[in-house]
Amino acid sequence: MTEAERKLWSRLRSGQLGVKFRRQVPIDRYIADFACIEARLVVEVDGGQHNIDIASDRARTAVLETAGYLVIRFWNYEVLKDIDGVVERIAGTLAAGTSSGD
Repeated sequence: MTEAERKLWSRLRSGQLGVKFRRQVPIDRYIADFACIEARLVVEVDGGQHNIDIASDRARTAVLETAGYLVIRFWNYEVLKDIDGVVERIAGTLAAGTSSGD
């Protein structure tokens, strides 16, 4: 795991957000950085290389969405500089999903 992934994992693991996240989850032909199977949510943490290969990321997101997951992405620097804000966005996404009756 990258430094950013380790930092985020320390906040996602052990049900700290009220749901169970797993890391390095195989979905179709991809490995998601983090996934909450129950909420059908994938969290990806992207480094600078993702700025170069945008088409590949779009294809990856499309496959994950076709598999029934909502995908949210954060840049490494977002996680490293504002972990609280990142966790708040993830928690808000989870809350929106559960409140809509999904």
